[in-house]
Amino acid sequence: MRAITAFGAAGEVTGSKHLLEADGARILVDCGVFQGRREEAYRKNSSFPFDPASMAAAVNSHGHLDHCGSYPLLAKKGFAGDIVSTSATRDLAALVMMDSAHIQAHDSGFLEKQQRKRPQPWRKIMAPLFDERDVNAALRHYVAVDYGRPRQLADGVALTLYDAGHILGSAMARFEIGAGGGGLAVGFTGDLGRRNMPIIRDPETLPPVDYLVCESTYGDRLHDPMETAMDDLAEAIKGTAARGGRVIIPSFAVERTQELIYFLHKLHDAGRIPSLPVYVDSPMAVSATAIFRAHPECYDAETARDFPFAGGSPFAFDSLHYVTSADESKKLNDLAMPCIIIASSGMCEGGRILHHLVHGVSDPRNTILIVGFMAGHTLGRALADKLTQVKIFGEPYSVKARVKILNSFSAHADWKEIVSWVSSLDTRRLKAVFLVHGEPAAQAHLKARLLEKGIKRVEILAEGESVELR
Repeated sequence: MRAITAFGAAGEVTGSKHLLEADGARILVDCGVFQGRREEAYRKNSSFPFDPASMAAAVNSHGHLDHCGSYPLLAKKGFAGDIVSTSATRDLAALVMMDSAHIQAHDSGFLEKQQRKRPQPWRKIMAPLFDERDVNAALRHYVAVDYGRPRQLADGVALTLYDAGHILGSAMARFEIGAGGGGLAVGFTGDLGRRNMPIIRDPETLPPVDYLVCESTYGDRLHDPMETAMDDLAEAIKGTAARGGRVIIPSFAVERTQELIYFLHKLHDAGRIPSLPVYVDSPMAVSATAIFRAHPECYDAETARDFPFAGGSPFAFDSLHYVTSADESKKLNDLAMPCIIIASSGMCEGGRILHHLVHGVSDPRNTILIVGFMAGHTLGRALADKLTQVKIFGEPYSVKARVKILNSFSAHADWKEIVSWVSSLDTRRLKAVFLVHGEPAAQAHLKARLLEKGIKRVEILAEGESVELR
């Protein structure tokens, strides 16, 4: 049997888990965390709708939590195969998974403490799903391969990774199934990046495939041109500084934070923003930035030219400060001067950003910059939707800070970019495109646009639905 089943990121944007069955071999493409309402997320993330021990191998497309965050639990529940990724993805995934273990332990302890101080019947305390030992066990399964280098995963199943242009080390997976030239080629985009993004290279074009599993995160939206990103960022910073406020930026520690640092560095050097202190308040982001420094082979030509590895770094300038300790983080909330604070998590579902929002969301002098996708039912989505009141740690807060959305920063291709990329493939051979990793409206819109472009068959995969490959 040859089939694909979506066990996560089907009709939603997090928790990517896709099963490829190929002539008896079962291969899992990504094993990510679902992010959303706390109780729903815990339920979805605490078990698998398949037997982890039955998997011959797994592929990790990139190091974002919603694509790698459940590998420790997978290994804990019996997975024994290789997890194939690029070297940069392995390093970032190690950081992301370990940070997740720490956050789970911290949040559980914090809520227990809150419950002891002020018991509330609605407050749910959930035990961590995995710990540091489980992360280390999962990392022993990782095998790093270079882009363009085929690797045999099982009898009659070969994998080749191609640059997805999404984050450092991100990859598309192309499987060749069957021997003797009579088999099938199946592609998975993972998260598809954009052209002309800072630091990393543009997405590659996949060699011909018969079937494509394609993300659809921004399937009904268009991004602002990347060229406007620095202008929009500069204006937001100048306006906030003039009010005497602070710019609070919820940001994914991996890629988005490094892009922001890159742009702030350029704006700082060009004198286009006031000389404000910039604080990267995330131990994980600090470590991720070190990983970025360690993988210059992933840089695009512009970054390599502007910041030669031996002569400079995009990730260091005079007013930039990396914050690691909790005490340093707490002191930021006592600052009586304008500043820029970049903190994780990107969807405001955990981490130090919550404490900065507690202290800053109700101050009209401040600006909260939204620079990435916010999944439904997250605090980040509530802020992006400009609700007048939000809950943080279960307590209500009035939103009086200005909320500014910068669409140009997205690392996901928008619908035109996806259609253009799919059209660049050999569409004569392409039998079908299966859409995953998107909300229903986005997927419906992208499906219509792909069909208009002449793609023969486009299907939106439902959770648990299997499609046979012929």
